[in-house]
Amino acid sequence: MYKKILDDEPTLKTVKLVSKIAITLGVAKSTVYRIIKEYKSTKTVSTSKQCGGRPGMITLFDEATKNSIRRIVHGFFFSNEIPTLDKILNEIKNHQDLPQMSRSTLYKFMKQINFRYLKRNRKSVMIERDDIVRWRVDYLTSIKKFRSEGRPIYYLDETWLNEGHTKRKVWVDNNIKSKREAFIEGLSTGLKNPSGKGKRLIILHAGSEEGFVEDSLLVFEGKKSGDYHEEMNANVFEKWFVEFLRKLPDNAVIVMDNASYHSRKVESIPTTSTRKSDMKAWLQSKNIGYEENMVRSQLLHLIRQNKHKYNLYITDEMAKKENKVVLRLPPYHCELNPIEMIWAQVKNEVAGKNKTFKLKDVKELLIEALNNVTKVNWKKCVEHVIKEEEKMSTLDGIIDDLIEPLIISVNNMESDEDTTDTDSSIN
Repeated sequence: MYKKILDDEPTLKTVKLVSKIAITLGVAKSTVYRIIKEYKSTKTVSTSKQCGGRPGMITLFDEATKNSIRRIVHGFFFSNEIPTLDKILNEIKNHQDLPQMSRSTLYKFMKQINFRYLKRNRKSVMIERDDIVRWRVDYLTSIKKFRSEGRPIYYLDETWLNEGHTKRKVWVDNNIKSKREAFIEGLSTGLKNPSGKGKRLIILHAGSEEGFVEDSLLVFEGKKSGDYHEEMNANVFEKWFVEFLRKLPDNAVIVMDNASYHSRKVESIPTTSTRKSDMKAWLQSKNIGYEENMVRSQLLHLIRQNKHKYNLYITDEMAKKENKVVLRLPPYHCELNPIEMIWAQVKNEVAGKNKTFKLKDVKELLIEALNNVTKVNWKKCVEHVIKEEEKMSTLDGIIDDLIEPLIISVNNMESDEDTTDTDSSIN
């Protein structure tokens, strides 16, 4: 967040920068000052040790950073090389756009983006959790099947645009030392800089290889200063989604991520924190038999055996009623959504034309940039994603070939240890 704000607002004073970070993260200004000082002196960020409800500094990493580091790990797999923490850390250091961090922070970060640690003697490897691998395999299998059936596929996503959005880097004349000198020589002191990011627009749209879906753009002014995802909620999204569905042909496939506002449940399923009486009430409502003297763990076991029948999303059910299907991207796989590249094109155009840094003008530039996105642009982005899907399809086989010897070796060692323990206990 520190680097991103500096890139967006290079003239922002340190006091205001610290205040903005502290308010966004809900941490003390002194904590932010301490971490910035640490970063400037060591070029690393250590994990916050404080307990309680405040978020650790690992939350500073945005979705783009998470996705970039995940791709670094996969890059090792594609090269038939086992990714260790040290290798990943070294690769991160070679990327100027990525935040530098300590080894312990990287370890916790990797767990946050759904990797797990497989250890074997002195070798250790970071691999994705099994549920994420299954999700990716299921997604790739489904999208390939839908494509082979000739079903139209649409991609939707949300993004944001600040009124201060502009080019991060521009040419400057280092010969001009002051405003007075520029005035005397009849020159300028360079481009006008925005005073800050300012207000922002929240944007929702969808498209396919045929281009944007007509009359499906939703734009509104954000009211909060934190993550733009907080501006969108299930009510707003579902209201837009029901109208969007009517614009699509039968049998359409709608690809979206698993954001919370895309994933509101039809009903809540009991969990470990649910009261025992409520567990029984839920089982009764589903005509699932249970013994009155069953303990919580037994009731939960029954619920888990049957919850797949009722674990439904409102958006999925809305789509089914319109003879369409929702397909969810696995977490941190934004490279499989072509609209991400479309957003980059749109934002780049706005950044190059934004002169007033006023929200009204930025909205007009946004509409103009969206209108400039052609069917050819969309088609190229979809073709790029299909190539990424093909790479991903080979990835899990590569990982299996690399990891299986380690897993077999670990299992053999555990068997040997069990045998040794058994033998020694007999003696």
